[in-house]
Amino acid sequence: MFSLRKQLKSFNFAFQGYNTLFKDEHNSIVHLFGSFISIILGFILKINTTEWILIIISIGFVFSMELLNSAVENLSDLVSPEKNKLIRKAKDQGAAAVLTAAISSFAIGTIIFIPKLIKLASLLF
Repeated sequence: MFSLRKQLKSFNFAFQGYNTLFKDEHNSIVHLFGSFISIILGFILKINTTEWILIIISIGFVFSMELLNSAVENLSDLVSPEKNKLIRKAKDQGAAAVLTAAISSFAIGTIIFIPKLIKLASLLF
């Protein structure tokens, strides 16, 4: 049965996940800073709707990968606190997923923003 109270409580759990991410994972702060820069540049450079969609998807993709990677790392540490070759591989692959998301997001931002920044610079100088 649907319960608004239960739905709101589940949102609280999700927000606790964000809180844990930003408190425990220092790279998430770097991603957050990059996200803010992208959003500010988007407004300054007046990017179009399609470009906004790509930026928003990119930001969501990076944070989703960071959250999943953190979940894998935390579960891995619980299951096997001692060193384990398979756990190491899982953690490395999770980190690679985050890096892949960050690189592709950076490429999208570069494709969107560099031509606009060059055009703006040519108008100013």
